[in-house]
Amino acid sequence: MTPEAQRSLEKADNCLTTARAELAINLGSEAGRNAYLAAFHGARAFIFERTGKVVKRHESVHREFHRLAKEEPAIDKGLPPFLSQGYNMKAIADYETAPDSFVSSEEATAAIEAASRFVDCIRRVLTEGAGAIP
Repeated sequence: MTPEAQRSLEKADNCLTTARAELAINLGSEAGRNAYLAAFHGARAFIFERTGKVVKRHESVHREFHRLAKEEPAIDKGLPPFLSQGYNMKAIADYETAPDSFVSSEEATAAIEAASRFVDCIRRVLTEGAGAIP
């Protein structure tokens, strides 16, 4: 695994740790945001490992990850949609101002579980080394 991909996975792990801590003190929106960011950084690691490109924009990461994940049989097909679903939690935490605009503890818990599966899957795929940059 390249150092760039490794650093992205370390960032993903940090985001998951932060999300769990935030959930423990009932900060659901923040926990949901960090769960999404964990998957985002996991996706960036996968993209870099496969293409050598550093992709930063959320939309570009989503698009490129979806494209590459289709070609990777080891990636659970239920994982790519989490990027879009998780981004909605980030948007609520970052931008929404309505009184009912929050991520519940239950939603944050599910997001953390999904992000953990996402990052674990990416780590497994990348450490097996199949399909690295040609």
